[in-house]
Amino acid sequence: MSTNLISSGTTAREKVNLRTPDVMAAVQQQVESHYCSDIVEKVRRAGGIISVGDTTVRLAKQFGFCYGVERAIDLAYAARKVFRDRRLFIVGEIIHNPEVNHQIASLGIRNLTGKNKQADISDLGPEDVVIVPAFGTELAIQQQIKDRGCQIVDTTCGDVMSVWKRVRKYASESATSIIHGKAEHEETKATSSRALGDGKGHYLVVLTLADTDYVCDYIRQGGDKQTFLERFKGAHSPGFDPDVHLQTVGVANQTTMLRGETEEVQRRIQRAVIDRDGPELAEKNFRFFDTICGATQERQDALRELLNVEMDLLLVVGGYNSSNTSHLAEMGEEKLPTYFVLNASRLVSATEIKHYNLHEKREVVSHFWLPNGPAVIGITAGASCPNNLIEETLIRLFELRGISRQQLELAA
Repeated sequence: MSTNLISSGTTAREKVNLRTPDVMAAVQQQVESHYCSDIVEKVRRAGGIISVGDTTVRLAKQFGFCYGVERAIDLAYAARKVFRDRRLFIVGEIIHNPEVNHQIASLGIRNLTGKNKQADISDLGPEDVVIVPAFGTELAIQQQIKDRGCQIVDTTCGDVMSVWKRVRKYASESATSIIHGKAEHEETKATSSRALGDGKGHYLVVLTLADTDYVCDYIRQGGDKQTFLERFKGAHSPGFDPDVHLQTVGVANQTTMLRGETEEVQRRIQRAVIDRDGPELAEKNFRFFDTICGATQERQDALRELLNVEMDLLLVVGGYNSSNTSHLAEMGEEKLPTYFVLNASRLVSATEIKHYNLHEKREVVSHFWLPNGPAVIGITAGASCPNNLIEETLIRLFELRGISRQQLELAA
């Protein structure tokens, strides 16, 4: 798929190339001024380790913006430059990072999605430009925007579109898509809409291994249909019937889930189908495909490697509604004290830190988080976190250890 030509809805409008050299040169300069970090790049080139006094910080080998996020941001900035005299809108957040979304809003790009998370397109017309975010959007919403003749700037990540291709194939084969993900997440909603195929396909979203085991029990021995539907309310296709639509299934996933957990979902469902049908028939009634995002996996692998090093604590930087960042925090929590922080402002003092509690799903305050004496601290960030926020966190961390920015810059 071309990343250069932007479609214009149902009108016969000429396609527009946003990636001309002059536009992209201006975009690159603007993006770098907003999101880049000299300190982080220097630390990376030095092997990801910086030590000043008795404080050592180790950066994961892979963190921060991935290609898909960079591309989405570049296209949004380019759209503002090319369509400078037209109204620009975006369906939801371009990525899950509040600082980046604030920057997008500062360009005059208005979010169509309100507090109820439903896109309001009632005011759109043919002269308006609508950006589809990196997660993609639901088919029905995209079609409504096209029907209004809007210019569409589609920044959907290629990895997400690979999942769409897979679930459409499942639908064409009358296989129900069992999607490992968060039913309320924009990407999973977009994928679910594609899993309907031509309208005859079905989907079921499972989040946890407990959800998976419940489905597996139903595959093996059936159960109470209404209880099943109530448990997965809001997480299945219209007209879904577990007695019918669990006969032939294919597993897919939200691209930012933990690979190991998705693989376990696949194994458990496959085992259940084999137990029900026997190995030969199960070959026809179960299918799966690896649809974990490469960048997500790289960041998980890099953190796994970092966690093999002895450290006192881990900071995970990024938006609290970022799925891939949340999974990094989960991985850290299994090994050592881990604090999931939105940005440097959450490092309040050497004795107080504000961070997101994944279990309580809210920001909490912890005390006496920073060790006295020599300390080794790890830092990583999700694919939606820009380097400038990592730099600010790094600077703040060293400040709390009595080390100035100037000392830090000299050491980097």
